[in-house]
Amino acid sequence: MPKIERLESDIERALSNILRQEVKNPHIDFVTITAVNLTKDLSYLTIYYTTLEDAQDKREQTQHALEKSNSFIRTALAKKINIRKMPQLRFRYDTSLETGNRIEQGLKNVINNDEK
Repeated sequence: MPKIERLESDIERALSNILRQEVKNPHIDFVTITAVNLTKDLSYLTIYYTTLEDAQDKREQTQHALEKSNSFIRTALAKKINIRKMPQLRFRYDTSLETGNRIEQGLKNVINNDEK
């Protein structure tokens, strides 16, 4: 496994623990990290997440809470991950699950229409 992929895997595990155990914000309680992408120069870390509740206003609250907790999360992550310089964190809501569900529903509709 290349170094960046191994580092991303370690970061994803550590981030999940930090969000679950250390961050004390009720809007972050049901956040699941789906992926992390580290730039090649290690300056930015994009964190993809989903939430248990899917409503748009809940997503916005979660995004705001994550951005507000950014420096705390970055500091906690620096204590757990051995890296020379901790990258800047960017949080992005992961829409791939929703996209997959819409595609699946569309395929079901096409199949059901073909059977009629």
